[in-house]
Amino acid sequence: MPAVLDRRPKLAALLAGFLSATGFEPLRLWPVTLACLALLILLIERAPDRKAAFTRGWLFGLGHFTLGLNWIAHAFTYQDAMPHWFGYGAVVLLSLYLAVYPGLATLSAWCLGRRFAPGKPLPFLLFLAACWLASEYLRAVAFTGFAWNPLGVIWLPTGVAIASTIIGTYGLGALAILAAGALVLASRRRWQPAAAIAAPLLALAFWGLLSQAPATPTGAPRIRVVQPNIGQDEKYSAELEQAHFRTLAALSGTPRPAPRLLFWPEAAIPAYLDMEPAWRDRLAALLGRGDLLLTGANKVYYKQVARQAHGGGYSETVLAGANNSVWIVTPDARLPARYDKAHLVPYGEYLPMRSILQPLGLSRLVPGDADFWPGPGPQSLTLPAATGRPEMKMGVQICYEIIFSGQVIDKANRPAFLFNPSNDAWFGSWGPVQHLAQARLRAMEEGLPIIRSTPTGISAVIDARGHVLHKLGPHRAGFLDTGLPAALPPTPFARLGNWLPFSFLLILAGLAIATRRSSR
Repeated sequence: MPAVLDRRPKLAALLAGFLSATGFEPLRLWPVTLACLALLILLIERAPDRKAAFTRGWLFGLGHFTLGLNWIAHAFTYQDAMPHWFGYGAVVLLSLYLAVYPGLATLSAWCLGRRFAPGKPLPFLLFLAACWLASEYLRAVAFTGFAWNPLGVIWLPTGVAIASTIIGTYGLGALAILAAGALVLASRRRWQPAAAIAAPLLALAFWGLLSQAPATPTGAPRIRVVQPNIGQDEKYSAELEQAHFRTLAALSGTPRPAPRLLFWPEAAIPAYLDMEPAWRDRLAALLGRGDLLLTGANKVYYKQVARQAHGGGYSETVLAGANNSVWIVTPDARLPARYDKAHLVPYGEYLPMRSILQPLGLSRLVPGDADFWPGPGPQSLTLPAATGRPEMKMGVQICYEIIFSGQVIDKANRPAFLFNPSNDAWFGSWGPVQHLAQARLRAMEEGLPIIRSTPTGISAVIDARGHVLHKLGPHRAGFLDTGLPAALPPTPFARLGNWLPFSFLLILAGLAIATRRSSR
């Protein structure tokens, strides 16, 4: 093996990265990911200089993201303003950028290892785990961030993911590096340090597999999650608007004596609810006494623009911008609260540097003539009380927002649950299952149940320990009718957020320095 790594280190790094992505959904081959990370550790240990250390990490990341993000190419099949083949190029271009972050992690670890503990594998391993944690956090925040598929997601099938309640998702990524390092140490018959790493991981796995959220209490508020199976190619068809509404109405069912919370997907209806009372009346007619509808629909803003024509001037009203919103609709057709999506998708919901990129023709990447505007950030909306249902608070994270660890709730106004309406119809077969996995991690981190409603799947009810209690698979119409799962007390991560993974980073770096004299 060492001879192979020395002959073709770049190819080995690229292939290892490509195979490492099989540990995520839908394949869930997490042992393969750990083996590939072990190979990466060997490659970085043997790197002769800084350039090689960065290049090998970057190539690993290139292979990793190219396979793991293949679903992005599928989105371009619904964008008629751009050639569909461009989607495959977009995956590679994005991966070329995202690969910089594992490259920075391997470069930093190589430099720290050479500076503080040259030739000593255990301190290097600890430095690499710390640097990987830092690089994943940086990937989640730099240039608005792209936190999709953090390494810690691979732990979901094992129970080790329970550690996210303390060290968060980025800390889980560091644990994956440590586990891979234990494999390297065991291959060198260094049983004591390998066991010192493996034993806590096994303990975490048992804790996670045995840990259960409280059962849904008797008398819990009744919820119905609607999945209409409306594909992206039909969603904005004016001819099908009435048929789509009838589907949503039928799946919502008839009112019952007990009040219900009805959950519809992101952008479920084409109406501007604050401007169209007829639409509010249509929605209210579906609700019984005490029911509430939580639905996605845009909030739009207009402006007056001066025009010139035939030598004279005039003004007209044009669309200035919009919010991607979730509205609360009551049985008397009121709109007591609204949440506006804060973490928008660049090139999907808005065009960065529009004044520069629009003249180049790149405005075709963004549907419509105006950008979405961001909301103020995590908020808890108050759901009015009804007979049989107390007043409660609901957090909302629309679609992509749910992937950002530590950024999903208002900590000063903790909700009883999170609603994650989404539109995953763009994202083929790999994207929706990866999205669901990341929502499960948010539930674990925060100790809160999460309700997901999507047009084509995967809609789900997730408990406060990240278990999927009920779900609707892809490309089927249906509903989930159940009680609202109970929340847990705030976890350590829910209280302190990403300060805890940062503390773990410092512990790892401190251990690396402390063990340099005892390592061989």
